[in-house]
Amino acid sequence: MSRRIRNVLTWLEDSANKTPDKIVFADENSAITYKDFVLKAKTMAVNLSKVVAPRNPIAVLGNKSVETLVAFFATVYAGCFYVPLNPAHPDDRKQRILNKLHQPYLIVTNNEAAPSFVDSQKVVNMKVDSKCDFSCLEIIRDRQIDTDPLYVIFTSGSTGEPKGIAVSHRSVIDFIEEFTYQFGMDENEVFASQAPFDFDVSVKDIYSTIKCGATMQIIPKAKFSFPTVLIDYLCERKVTTLVWAVSALCIISGFRSFSYKIPTTIKKVLFSGEAMPIKQLNYWKKYLPDVKYVNLYGPTEITCNCTFYEVPDGPFEGDALPIGIPFTNERIILLKEDGTTTTTPNEQGEICVVGTALSLGYYNSPKETANAFVLNPDQPAYEEKMYKTGDLGFYGEDGLLHFCGRKDYQIKYMGHRIELGEIENATLSLKGVSRAVCIFHEARQRLFMFCQSDVESADINIYLRTKLPPFMIPHHIVVVKEMPLTENGKVNRKKLMEEFGV
Repeated sequence: MSRRIRNVLTWLEDSANKTPDKIVFADENSAITYKDFVLKAKTMAVNLSKVVAPRNPIAVLGNKSVETLVAFFATVYAGCFYVPLNPAHPDDRKQRILNKLHQPYLIVTNNEAAPSFVDSQKVVNMKVDSKCDFSCLEIIRDRQIDTDPLYVIFTSGSTGEPKGIAVSHRSVIDFIEEFTYQFGMDENEVFASQAPFDFDVSVKDIYSTIKCGATMQIIPKAKFSFPTVLIDYLCERKVTTLVWAVSALCIISGFRSFSYKIPTTIKKVLFSGEAMPIKQLNYWKKYLPDVKYVNLYGPTEITCNCTFYEVPDGPFEGDALPIGIPFTNERIILLKEDGTTTTTPNEQGEICVVGTALSLGYYNSPKETANAFVLNPDQPAYEEKMYKTGDLGFYGEDGLLHFCGRKDYQIKYMGHRIELGEIENATLSLKGVSRAVCIFHEARQRLFMFCQSDVESADINIYLRTKLPPFMIPHHIVVVKEMPLTENGKVNRKKLMEEFGV
């Protein structure tokens, strides 16, 4: 009779028992086996347990590295939850996060300097005595339950304040069990970790690795500035699985990098974060035709993803990929503006999610949590929580879910309700346009289209007049060399506006 998993450490220890000498995590300069990783994390956890009580946050400041992962899991062994802090972020943002956490203990890795505003008494040294009594960790573990937080990831809040999404062991276990099963992941996977640790795409890399007994190779951020060097790295590390942001894949396809070399060990490419441009996808499919391609959708608040669409073999002929069907144990509800729900094909509604994978809410933000995590109006007989994503979608005639855009990207202009995503898709259908971002300037009542393109703006304008009604034609079309990106790899719309004086 199999036991019920209530803590992600069970996956790590099961894999360590099966293959103790296998590499679990590796970065550019170091690698660590399952056996050594468990020992280092537990040893550090003993030190942590002396100063921090279980179910408290521990901030971890460090670049993507094996050492930072040790700190994450040491935190978990101590019965606490980790909060990744990105060294590249301004001190002001880091300070606001630490304030939100009520000044927690801080682990500093990779020889990073602790911010000057941090109480030195609360900085935990990673160098600890290797001769430890682990019995205290067993007591902590016995008292843990699966709804205890595992991590808090901070994203940008609408008010300008970072907001922390708290995710439990139970939610990660629920999602990763289905994620790895759905896509046939096993101990032979070699994940290439692209996303920063404070972005939830990395959660899929980390926990799929230890669940399957696989290996995760951390790709240095600098490699993405040189596509041929990046491809060499993928080949050298014999990577099989990419769980990447769309923008990262577009770096390779945008520079036509497969003309240099094709990483033939890759078997799975899963992408998320924003809509995948069809031209970029078909470039990948042309050079790696036998790979499994999957479009993933879902915000951090529901533990990574809630729907998926496995792309059929051959070139994709449609204008936009569906976001597909829900993962097992997750339910999608489309909520109309009048508060009722719909399953009618082509009828639009806000995408809402129900299921175990829902996060615990926003850390220290009860009002924001209450606004986003609401009761399912279709179930008045008992309380069923659902998360309102702020995204718009509809069911196609084929029963698949399709993404329309953000509620805040849906605008009212000249009496017309306009989806900015529709203008973007029309622009992307023009040969020579690889990326397109449409932004509405509220104060000036003007539509701006930014294109990464080999086509002149005047020709794009002429083309769009054959595809869109007059009220949807952008007032300004700007051709850019490349799109500025956020830390999480999404197009930085705010920076686009600033750079071009919009």
